Amino acid sequence: MSQPVKSVVILGGGTAGWITAGTLAARFKRDQAEPVSVTLIESPNVPTIGVGEGTWPTMRNTLKRMGVRETDFIRECNVGFKQGAKFARWSTGAKEDFYYHPLVLPEGFNSHNLAPHWLAGDRSVSFSNTVCPQEALCQRNLAPKTIDTPEYAAIANYAYHLDAGKFSRFLQEHCTENLGVRHILADVSGVRESETGDIAALQTDTAGEVSGDLFIDCSGFRSKLLGEHFGIPFHSCKSVLFIDTALAVQVPYEHENSPMATHTISTAQSAGWIWDIGLQNRRGVGHVYSSAHSDESSAYRELASYLNMSEPQLDELGVRKIPIVPGHREKFWHRNCVAVGLSAGFLEPLESSALVLVEISANMIAEQFPASRAAMDVVARRFNESFLYRWDRIIDFLKLHYVLTKRKDSEFWLDNCDPVSVPDSLKELLTLWRYQPPWHDDFDRAVEVFPAASYQYVLYGMGYETKPRPGGISAPNLEMAAQLFEQKNRGLEKMLRLLQPHRDLINKIRKFGLQKI
Repeated sequence: MSQPVKSVVILGGGTAGWITAGTLAARFKRDQAEPVSVTLIESPNVPTIGVGEGTWPTMRNTLKRMGVRETDFIRECNVGFKQGAKFARWSTGAKEDFYYHPLVLPEGFNSHNLAPHWLAGDRSVSFSNTVCPQEALCQRNLAPKTIDTPEYAAIANYAYHLDAGKFSRFLQEHCTENLGVRHILADVSGVRESETGDIAALQTDTAGEVSGDLFIDCSGFRSKLLGEHFGIPFHSCKSVLFIDTALAVQVPYEHENSPMATHTISTAQSAGWIWDIGLQNRRGVGHVYSSAHSDESSAYRELASYLNMSEPQLDELGVRKIPIVPGHREKFWHRNCVAVGLSAGFLEPLESSALVLVEISANMIAEQFPASRAAMDVVARRFNESFLYRWDRIIDFLKLHYVLTKRKDSEFWLDNCDPVSVPDSLKELLTLWRYQPPWHDDFDRAVEVFPAASYQYVLYGMGYETKPRPGGISAPNLEMAAQLFEQKNRGLEKMLRLLQPHRDLINKIRKFGLQKI
């Protein structure tokens, strides 16, 4: 009879380790009379990366399922609300060049595609402003909910900006105190294999051997189990996505109550782009660039210029240089070991795909958790197939932001438009979208990390041309679109009456808290 899976050992803390631990422990506690044990081993000598401050709306359900109070999370992790991303100077490089990728779907998106109607119009109003209210909210810096909106509920869809270091510590406390996760502070010195080739135990310097049935590798870029121990090869994506270096810095606000942006701001530079994320007590800012197209001193100067600082002033804030190796493991689950987070791979922080991949990975492990070792190989095969597909689609979507540019002011932008650097799967979609707008059936999976709406926002924000339908648009379809546009306008008017500035809501939450669900 096959051995039952009764214990999970996670190597590595940080956001990946603790999100995975909390997701699994909460699921086991809720669903099983005899829960599977969850142990997390974390080195006291290896610091976490500490960036990755942007999330997707999925984080609301992730935290809710763990039993986390949203008020506590917002207060303890310097959280701000995120309603999407503003991309500045990506299309033409001009000062006034920007577009939004909001988190609200176009009006009526489940059943009606408004893109053909916008394409057939005069286009004097941006695509996102035409089909949803969120660009207008972001431009006015309004919060996505009110103090009377219950925890995790939304008036406008939202995610979070968070302090990654504080978030890890917050989750650690919640998981150990409320979900029964065993936390071991130790360095792993070796791996003991079973006769079958599975991992039987991790050998530590201070806690002896820690045995388990399933091992989850959250050890970061090093990938100590999947990469180092099992030797699963790394698949580089450097020929498609050129970004390989980050310069990250924490920037204080001018005043305690300075406005907080309610969206990520991504501003294109000569050989990359700068992220700007508003937290309660500071901004997280970073310049990611291609070292093949720029050197560190040039990137540093651009970062200082963006912040309106001299280079000595920037020095005082303490800039961290972080190498990025874009790519992923050739498979993610091998034998009784599965990699989650940076140990599985990383591309670049554009569109905050790193944390959402952690969430999706942890959820899939929890939902399809193998009851026995015999079932594990089937689950592993499905997991690998699913995540190879997801990584390919994310690579396509990130490359989309670069390949549509009209900028010709540097080799970086010119090289990004070279067809050699564009995946065939993306080329095929772009050919299709010359003649018809993105829609649900263009993708293979029922649940996509980036749905057709995301492609529409980027395509038409960047000025992509889709030919109008040769047969025109029917009268009933035109009437339905008119109703949806009117519905969107009424919704926006109501939101503008209800919602207050982002900073004001955060201050209220800190003082009064949100309503419990």
